[in-house]
Amino acid sequence: MTDLTLNDGRTMPQLGFGTWKLPDAQAPLVVRGALDAGYRLIDTAAIYRNERGVGEGLAGSDAFVTTKLWNDRQGDPEAALDESLALLGMDAVDLYLIHWPAPGQGQYVEAWKALVRLRDAGKTRSIGVSNFLPEHLDAIIEATGVTPVLNQIELHPRHQRLEERAYHEAHGIVTQSWSPLGQGGDLLQDAAIVRIADKHARSAAQVVLAWHLAHGFSVIPKAADPEHMSDNFAAADLTLDDEDMAAIDALDRQERMGEDARAM
Repeated sequence: MTDLTLNDGRTMPQLGFGTWKLPDAQAPLVVRGALDAGYRLIDTAAIYRNERGVGEGLAGSDAFVTTKLWNDRQGDPEAALDESLALLGMDAVDLYLIHWPAPGQGQYVEAWKALVRLRDAGKTRSIGVSNFLPEHLDAIIEATGVTPVLNQIELHPRHQRLEERAYHEAHGIVTQSWSPLGQGGDLLQDAAIVRIADKHARSAAQVVLAWHLAHGFSVIPKAADPEHMSDNFAAADLTLDDEDMAAIDALDRQERMGEDARAM
């Protein structure tokens, strides 16, 4: 599995496993299944309400663990991370993210300052953000001189985020894709994706994930059953050619499925 080097000198697996909508009671079994399938990056968040189960599934592993600060705790990130660590059963996480900038609250810059302190205290090894736009990144970097190692954003072939990707590249920030396969399965039935899948005798999901990996993104698909977990993980050894990449690059429609960060 390919590792990506973060701007703080640490490394993280490029392909990970997402746990959004995974019930806490099911999380131990599912996370252990993901580890058995080969995943070494597990992503959760306080708002997912499954940190306890994720932690049970991770027990005894050396996986890279990410969790996130929810919007209503931006005024007290230290206590929020302590609560997450207690649920996970860990002394520290590998990566702690501000989940959304929520600019209407006016707290994300101070929250970022708190994450810097938490990193310095050893409660998280690296710090980053999620769903931040360039204007939000400018604000936290200017206030602290600390650049996030990663920005986790909605990114898939129909919403390719060219502006954000260019900003990340210029500032040494890893782009991590959430909902990398879109939602509802419609993207996986796109004629261009199906044609490439048939060409390589691979699944449509593997083709889309291989596109993310080839662009250098970190990617965290979620899957509940072992077959889909293994299928997604197999994208790591699929190489797309220039024609394939160009065909998928041409699918961008700026179709956002999630919230507008500016409106929160």
